[in-house]
Formats: sequence, structure tokens, C-alpha cells
Amino acid sequence: MTQWDVALDARATLGEGPRWHHGEARLYWVDIARNELHRFDPVSGRDECRAFEAPIGCFAFRAGGGLLLAMKDGFATIAGWDAQPMPFGEQIFAGRPDIRFNDGRTDPAGRFWAGSVNMAKSAQDAALYRLDPDGGISEIEGGMLTCNGAAFTADGATFFHTDTPSHALRRYAADPASGALSGRSILHQFPMGEGRPDGGSVDIEGYYWTALFDGGRVVRLSPTGEIVAEVPLPVKRPTMIAFGGADMRTAYVTTARAGLSESELAEQPLSGAIFRFTVDVPGVAETPFAG
Repeated sequence: MTQWDVALDARATLGEGPRWHHGEARLYWVDIARNELHRFDPVSGRDECRAFEAPIGCFAFRAGGGLLLAMKDGFATIAGWDAQPMPFGEQIFAGRPDIRFNDGRTDPAGRFWAGSVNMAKSAQDAALYRLDPDGGISEIEGGMLTCNGAAFTADGATFFHTDTPSHALRRYAADPASGALSGRSILHQFPMGEGRPDGGSVDIEGYYWTALFDGGRVVRLSPTGEIVAEVPLPVKRPTMIAFGGADMRTAYVTTARAGLSESELAEQPLSGAIFRFTVDVPGVAETPFAG
């Protein structure tokens, strides 16, 4: 059985979106519920944190330096760690209190794909969007509650994501040149009550890893949708898996404390921690946003 350890006992309320920065050898991540962006050095154990006025659902590194942030009302950029956010593109969720950005990934061409969430679960009006480097935003697919798990294969020809409450992982053919998706199918339908697919990442063999929220584990799925590996964790709510380290063979898993009762937290004291374990097949490195 794969052996995990605790990379950081972060006690995050809603830890999410881990991303490895090769140049800095740091793991960036967010605590959505606390409006925080974090930068973790796994060698020294130091975790830097800065807070914003609005939640960050996800983010991407930028080709020219700094970060792209997918926030409550829309996208923003920061030129560096201490810089102030500047709006980027239309603030499409302004005036929509129930909607925010949730999960996203850059494709190999440098476009950013981000899903939204209806936080109140009041309507199936969450969607998947594509942000082009010029700031243009296109709605790609709607009708969801929690758009999650965005990830591309290394060649950009296959895309995965999920509407988490459906328990179904979706797969598409992607056109790397145009950014169009086609041929939606279900990669895997998880049974109800055993954990639902949250954030995911792809390895260089094209296998998709997903964190099962309320399922206490992460799993690896083959390109045909079979579960070929499973890593149980000592917490109920893993939120996302991503890969890092110099060889991209360290899996990092963020987790959440949000929504757990006092008795559940007493039974799962590491809830909110970031876990890590070693994998045999390296993950796909993050592509910076081209804008």
C-alpha cells in the first residue's frame, strides 16, 4: 500500500488547488473559505500566506511572472507575491452572490479553463469557462452545481472534469489549436455515498487521479475508466491531488475541515492538512497562462 505522510498540518478550512512551481520549488495552494493564497516550501517546511478581500477558487502561474487568480466575481492578476490584484477580463459574476469560480487548469496552449460553483446550491447554473490570453471569456458548458476536476493530458488532446454532485467524471476530445471540446463521455461513474470526485490531475501516461470528497481517498483511473490504484487517507474530505517535486513524482493532496462536526474533527485531527506520497508515474507539469 502506498504510504502517505503529512507535508503540512495546515488545518485549512477549505484547502484546494495545489500547484507546483518548478522555478521556485514551491507548492502554491489556496484556502478558499479564508480568502487565502499560500506558498509552501517542502524543504524548510515554511508556509507563507496572504489574504485577499475575496475568495480565490483557483489560480495559474503566468508566463511573464506572477499569477492569474480566479476569484469571486471574475479573473484578476498579480505581478508578484506581494502585488495587489488587478481585474483581468470581464467580472462576469459581479452581482451574482451565489456564484464564484471554483476549480481550473491551463491547457498546453496557455488558455485557462475554470469552472464555477453555485455555493447556495440554489440552481444548476454553474458552468465551465475558457479564458483566452487576450482576456476573452467563453462559456463552454453549463447546467452544473459544482464544476470541478479540470485537467488535460500532456498533449492537450483529452480534457477531464466533473460536476461533483453527479459523481460522474467526464471526458472530452480537445482540439489543442482551437480550444474546442467534443465527444463528451463518462470516464467513470462513482456510486453515491462513497465519495464524490473533486479536484484531479493527469499523469504522463494519461491516467487521471481524483480526490474523493467524503470518500477519504484518492484514486487513479485508466484511460478506459478503470480504478487501478487507491490511496486511503486518515481524513474524510480530500479536495484535490496535484503533482510536484523535481521529478513530478510527489503527489500532494489538499483537504478540508469545513462542514465536519466537532466529533468528526476529533476523530480526524489531520483534517485540513496537506498529504503527500510518491508515485511511479510522473504527473503532467503545469503550463503557465499565456496572458
